Amino acid sequence: MKSKILILLVLLVNQAFSQPIKPAAVKADLETKPTLLWKYKTNGPVVATPVIVDSTVYVSSNDSSLYALDLANGKERWKFRTGAPVRSSVCHAFGYLFLLSGDGILYTMSRDSGRIMGYFRTLTGFMGERQNDYADYYQSTPVIEDTTIYFGSGGYLFAVYLTNGQLKWKYQTGDVIHSKPVVYKGKVYAGSFDGNLYSIDTRTGNLVWKFKTTGHSFFPKGEVMGNPVVAGGMVFVGARDYNFYAVDMMGGHCNWLKQFPLGWALPVTYNDSVLYVGSSDDHQLFALDVRSGKEIWNLDAGFNLMSGVAVGNKIGYIATLAGKVYGIDLTMGTVKWSLELDGYKANHLTWFNKDDAFRDDIGKLISTPMDILKMYRELGGVFGTPVLSGDRLVVAGYDGWVYCFSGGIKP
Repeated sequence: MKSKILILLVLLVNQAFSQPIKPAAVKADLETKPTLLWKYKTNGPVVATPVIVDSTVYVSSNDSSLYALDLANGKERWKFRTGAPVRSSVCHAFGYLFLLSGDGILYTMSRDSGRIMGYFRTLTGFMGERQNDYADYYQSTPVIEDTTIYFGSGGYLFAVYLTNGQLKWKYQTGDVIHSKPVVYKGKVYAGSFDGNLYSIDTRTGNLVWKFKTTGHSFFPKGEVMGNPVVAGGMVFVGARDYNFYAVDMMGGHCNWLKQFPLGWALPVTYNDSVLYVGSSDDHQLFALDVRSGKEIWNLDAGFNLMSGVAVGNKIGYIATLAGKVYGIDLTMGTVKWSLELDGYKANHLTWFNKDDAFRDDIGKLISTPMDILKMYRELGGVFGTPVLSGDRLVVAGYDGWVYCFSGGIKP
């Protein structure tokens, strides 16, 4: 393991270490269908959620690169190439970006120029990160709490000091960690493909508890692929065993769970007292009461959902793997408007009938996992969550296109 941190000269004298710098949250509603403002093509599929800081959109791509785009016009400000596909989003603090690449390296770079300020090499070394299977779409997105950055790589959860770039601790699980950790009140929670959700003490790196998923006949380990979310004294997470779990934060036991008959329920968004949970093969978005799991409403999204919800005041924004984007009334669970990305417009009849049901001969078109990925790529399916900033809505597709839509807003 090797670390090289040039960022020290700035950070050690910066009293802003008390809290990470975060952009001001702008909550607004696009009441009517927005129009395309600009689009930009990367050289590979995008599965990560774009990140907007001030006037710049940062989006990572499977072409091994991170792009910085001008929010106003989509022009490239800079581009940084890593040694492997990037399937996670950047995080940011103190004017710097932190990017975990598939090459097993955590990069620290200038937010303005993309210039490398330092790096931390994980235990995967030059072998890079391991992808479990074709449907293991993501890598762990790092999170920052105080002066420590947390992320998963290989079978380890890492905690690294920002002050000196040194390892604070590492915790080994039984398989890869590709979920985005969440930190709350001295604990960091992360899911592993060994089928466990882990609670780790942020100070010592010791295990507090671990919760084992049930498993499924197709996925007996019950791989924890979803990003955990903390709310109401519980940790919420979706796994590959078709279950969505509400795990007690203190005791590590299951308070309630919701089963999904057809597939995974991985994307979860918390807003006030409501959880918005998207499902893949069920094709539905659910609004659930955070304490009981009781269903408030559900919406048929028409196709697989891997996208979380970008939350405005009363409208939320989701996108599907068919390349369609929706504005949703969060109170009623109804569609206010929808729009189609370029991939859907050009290729949906290759895979679907006019009513968006699969063609009768779909079994001939999809016979291998690579055919499924081909479908998602041709449709421009959206794996990351749309991002809302003022009157701008940014969406990135599996075909490599990044779109920015604009519309009239209602504060």
